[in-house]
Amino acid sequence: MDRTDTPGMRKRLMSEQSLTPPERPGEIDIASRATLAYSSEDPAHPVEHLIDGHCGRGSTHWASARTNATERIVLEFDHPQQISCLVYEVEERWQERTQEVRVEVSSDHGRTYRQVLAQEYTFSPQGAIFQHEELRLELPAVTHLSLTIVPNKSGSGVATLTALRLFA
Repeated sequence: MDRTDTPGMRKRLMSEQSLTPPERPGEIDIASRATLAYSSEDPAHPVEHLIDGHCGRGSTHWASARTNATERIVLEFDHPQQISCLVYEVEERWQERTQEVRVEVSSDHGRTYRQVLAQEYTFSPQGAIFQHEELRLELPAVTHLSLTIVPNKSGSGVATLTALRLFA
């Protein structure tokens, strides 16, 4: 443990591993249980960044390749999944804008969907730039989970999401 010159204060530099969230019981391994279908991705910020285990401010993220375009990401599960919690993060450090995220689920292999969340986030580089959402759900037998991202309800920009985690 590193000591400082301030009496009684203790500090230490966190390792890279401690910056990623610990796995919680029941976390669904999205990469091994689903295909991620997407409408667009910036090659520098591909869709796999959503599920790479990095989260928090300044971490890797998915971004659209198109400005001011509504984007969609669909998790197509190999087998129906029970989902009790959905966690996602959104960050925008550069532009003032309002982004909407809608989450819908299907239990019939994507033929019909029902909405479980619609949330808007207003970002301002001088104020709010990061949002962490944790939604408790009771969703049995989900075959598809769809995220629709509208990047420009107010302002201009590209759709972004920082992290996505699901729990059984």
